[in-house]
Amino acid sequence: MSKEKNMDIRYALHAEHFKTLTTDEVRKHLLIEHLFEKDKATMVYSHVDRIIVGGVSPFRENVSLGVTKALGVNYFLERREIGIINIGADGAVIVDGKEHIVKRKECLYVGMGSKEIAFKSSDKATPAKFYFNSTPAHATYPTIRITKENAKRVELGSIEGANKRTIYQLIHPSVMKSCQLVMGFTELAVGSVWNTMPCHTHDRRMEVYCYFEIPDGSVVFHLTGEPRETRHIVVRNDEAVISPSWSIHSGVGTQKYTFIWGMAGENQTFTDMDEVPMSELK
Repeated sequence: MSKEKNMDIRYALHAEHFKTLTTDEVRKHLLIEHLFEKDKATMVYSHVDRIIVGGVSPFRENVSLGVTKALGVNYFLERREIGIINIGADGAVIVDGKEHIVKRKECLYVGMGSKEIAFKSSDKATPAKFYFNSTPAHATYPTIRITKENAKRVELGSIEGANKRTIYQLIHPSVMKSCQLVMGFTELAVGSVWNTMPCHTHDRRMEVYCYFEIPDGSVVFHLTGEPRETRHIVVRNDEAVISPSWSIHSGVGTQKYTFIWGMAGENQTFTDMDEVPMSELK
């Protein structure tokens, strides 16, 4: 890991190396804390599929996305696309001078080539919280706003399994076009605490989870590692976890919660996964 101005660099982590890490070292490699600092763009650049994970909470002023040496470009989206989901109060994303209103749990996709990206809150007393994933791109697709109403909705799980949940696919081939980024969020029903269990891996894609709507005093135990060598990371509200392609990515909370998932890699096939039988978990 290394630090650059406004950018935290995270290098890829081998599964065998992962087995040797302490709890603190696992957290330093995979957990993303302090995503939403007032009037600042917080960014983590992961060498796993070169995804950038970030958060912006405009308070007193608008916040723009800048570039760093790690990107090697003249502007942020010169060779990238970005998906932005607001998990705070109402706000707007300004793309090359055009303002796009993005309310809570709404998404804005911005394609490669847009030169200026800025964020603002509708009411400074109740700031927005813009969470974003950005991946390398090879083509330009139109900027588009996606709401819960025009997302693809998938119902999974059961009350008996404590994993009844609703998946909202936002940046997804069945909803819109992107180069490689796939993104959405999952809401757990009251009384359900498990996400993505039974668990799986997908060697062709990495994934990042951002947990939010975790009640005060509660936590989520995010499960990571190879299926036969699992570890956990204690995650609190508004924190994210990087999941390498060789790792499971599941979690259980002390109360219900919501999480954003974002994926990058070889394909955009949501169901392309290698399921792990419960009997194989260790």
